[in-house]
Amino acid sequence: MVGYLASPAPTSGGTFSSPLLLGVFAFLLGIGAIGAALRRRRARERYPETYAGAGGIAYTAVQIGCGGVLLLGGAGLVVLALVFRK
Repeated sequence: MVGYLASPAPTSGGTFSSPLLLGVFAFLLGIGAIGAALRRRRARERYPETYAGAGGIAYTAVQIGCGGVLLLGGAGLVVLALVFRK
């Protein structure tokens, strides 16, 4: 009975247990988004008319920018989680 009382409260299903995990997840998503944007750009360069019609380099820049925001946000969450851990 003592071990049961000393155990931490269970977390609700479907939520992250800590900001550190959320930060790592966002960081990994950012890396994946940037990688996907670069891969997509290389694939579209084979067909210049389609690449230009789909937004060209501007589309790729926006994709990389969104991935960068995820990457920096994830890194920020990780740093905050490590600084303010209990």
